Amino acid sequence: MKIGFVSLGCPKNLVDSEVMLGMAEKDGHEITADASQADVLVVNTCAFIDRAKQESIDTILEMAELKKQVAGRKLVVTGCMAERYRDELKKEIPEIDAIYGTGEVEGLASFMTGQARPAGAAIPMTFHKKPVFGVDLPTYIYDANTPRKRVTPGHYAYVKIAEGCDYKCAFCIIPKMRGHYRSRPIESIVQEAHQLAAQGVKELLLISQDSTFYGIDRGERGALPTLLRALNDVAGIEWIRLLYLYPTTITGDVIDAIADLDKVVKYIDLPLQHASDTVLKRMKRPGTRQSYVRLLDNIRARIPNVALRTTFIVGFPGETTEDFAELEGFISEIGFDHVGVFTYSHEEGTSAHELTDDVPAATKKKRQNSLMARQKKIVAARQKRRVGEQTRLVVDGPSPEHELVMQGRLPGQAPEIDPVVYLTDCDPSDFPSGSFVNVEIVGAEGYDLIARPVGF
Repeated sequence: MKIGFVSLGCPKNLVDSEVMLGMAEKDGHEITADASQADVLVVNTCAFIDRAKQESIDTILEMAELKKQVAGRKLVVTGCMAERYRDELKKEIPEIDAIYGTGEVEGLASFMTGQARPAGAAIPMTFHKKPVFGVDLPTYIYDANTPRKRVTPGHYAYVKIAEGCDYKCAFCIIPKMRGHYRSRPIESIVQEAHQLAAQGVKELLLISQDSTFYGIDRGERGALPTLLRALNDVAGIEWIRLLYLYPTTITGDVIDAIADLDKVVKYIDLPLQHASDTVLKRMKRPGTRQSYVRLLDNIRARIPNVALRTTFIVGFPGETTEDFAELEGFISEIGFDHVGVFTYSHEEGTSAHELTDDVPAATKKKRQNSLMARQKKIVAARQKRRVGEQTRLVVDGPSPEHELVMQGRLPGQAPEIDPVVYLTDCDPSDFPSGSFVNVEIVGAEGYDLIARPVGF
């Protein structure tokens, strides 16, 4: 049977999608990029904030319309929205044939097996019963032996080193959708890295809800530096990138490993969420503005030319004009390389939902725009100073914006979320996707850079 798959949300959700596809393909089913040709339509949903939930609903409804066009076509919904709102989805969208939450990644394979029953045999509706926000939290996590069909470009892959989260951040619903934090064994991750390298993967992107908490749940202090050193020895891997670190679990040993290991890119992704001590306290986030400044100064002292990425939330309940001004000053003081800004989303099931959502939506949007405008000026000045610099980049492929121009990334740029580099003055056929090229930066275009190959 043919499966048409839509994966929404974060890279962690994408890995779940790849595992579901791998299991289905192992059982002999075909994956199609053309949903109109699919026998089974699958939507792997996100439900982190209002905008993500709306996108998920819109996509489910779009697939429900496609389902109606062909008799016998099925619709399956998986992921975070399925975990969080399974009863509501079942009631409001009767076109859905099966719902599997984040802990039921193997459910699609079971559903597909059911579709292969003899003609005329009844196929029961599949809605696993779990209470919304109940105590029966997900426990599933894949391993190196789990089938997986990657959908990222051939030269890079996400590797989920852990699943779930034990933090109690006031704004976040993830622990209730993903379960408690659980790390994979180092041996499993290294085995997977060898398998990916054999498939031509050059860049590993290590992901979890908090990658610097890795191993702590297993009583393995210092496990992340040990893992990084083991991965650094995997032949064929060129870059190792850590995503989703946490300000109170990024230790000196982790910083030293990033600084010392040649394959680990000098890139720190450290979501801080705010810089006002009063807002951080209400958010139930550890640390203060002063402790964050000390940490970032220490990182820059130990890792020269490190690229710093962070995210902030504006409009959290009780955020005053003074709180926001402190956040603006913090951004100017630190000078991050990459910043993402989200407006606060009042999510049921979080402890922040008990607070009054008292910052108007228009004010949230205005503050978001103000921070991004400030960040754009910081980045523009920095990018101009980089002209003339020689560095190394990985080619991701032809640019979707500029015909006959190749697009790539520097060590300080992660795929999909950070700016890119446009490679000019070259024959695109000389630089296939996954090539590593020495370049000179010759210009800047907003957040993005323009470079030309050197040594050719």
